[in-house]
Amino acid sequence: MTSLLSGALTFIAPLLWQAQTQAQTSAIKRFEPTLINFMMLSFLLFVIGVAGVLSRRNIIIIFMSIELILNAVNLNLIAFSRYLQLNQDVLRQGRLAGANAMAGPVFTIFIIVVAAAEAAVGLGIVISLFRNRETVEIDEINLLKW
Repeated sequence: MTSLLSGALTFIAPLLWQAQTQAQTSAIKRFEPTLINFMMLSFLLFVIGVAGVLSRRNIIIIFMSIELILNAVNLNLIAFSRYLQLNQDVLRQGRLAGANAMAGPVFTIFIIVVAAAEAAVGLGIVISLFRNRETVEIDEINLLKW
């Protein structure tokens, strides 16, 4: 076990040292995410959320998937707001400066408040259904049927 650990350290240590020296010498060449990176991450979160809503039967997992979808929307709103803020001068030259850069964070706060209310009400309903039916599976809950 110790020989495996020491062998891994002797292999990884020069790589870590090289990465540290490169980071110190080329601080300008660091990775800065662009709008496309944020959109791809948001798309990935959205797809995972939709897949969770469509494929799961547990109400708790469905609520968590809905929260993922809402967080994907929040990420897009903040990314586009930052994009508008950074490119405000270019947009003014093209006469497209009608957008407010603070609209994204304001809508994000509203979405977070609505998501918190949805979670509180939804979990209250889930607890009530669990007390009556003793399950949280979607297929087993048919209280609203005649």
